[in-house]
Amino acid sequence: MSNRYEVRLSGAGGQGLVLGGVILAEAVSLYEGNNAVQTQSYGPEARGGASKSEVIISTEEIDYPKATQIDLLLCLTQESCDKYVVDLKEDGILIADSRMVKDLPEGNYRIYNLPIIDTAKEKVGKVFVANIVALGAIAHLVDAVSLASVEKAVLKRVPPGTEELNKKALKLGYDLVE
Repeated sequence: MSNRYEVRLSGAGGQGLVLGGVILAEAVSLYEGNNAVQTQSYGPEARGGASKSEVIISTEEIDYPKATQIDLLLCLTQESCDKYVVDLKEDGILIADSRMVKDLPEGNYRIYNLPIIDTAKEKVGKVFVANIVALGAIAHLVDAVSLASVEKAVLKRVPPGTEELNKKALKLGYDLVE
């Protein structure tokens, strides 16, 4: 990992992307021993409006908390892909939901067009764990964090009684990446 690795989780309000960013930052900082900072923004609508969560990961002190050159971009909606792909580095990673993002951008990106929402809905039985499915895919692709660390952070944040459901979602997301 270079000194700074930038991740942006984007989609619509209500998809759990802020929580996903918090979990990723905690996994990196609490269980991997790296520095991490998480920020978020969303539109005026609580649900359905644009939403993004950013996580900066570094082995050094983080002096600027905003993402400017994204290394990994998660897009769960077409709108978020269209809006945020401009910040993705030329050799960055794009994870797009295959149902919601039909118009993939052209560029020198590593693109993973994954059925994140469908996996949550059909294989876990709960669409609201799509953010956890996405975190599994991210754990597979980001060297700075392991699946085990993300799982520990997930289990600290999810409601009691949903631990097994979330562990299943995380593992399914990890397995989506070939």
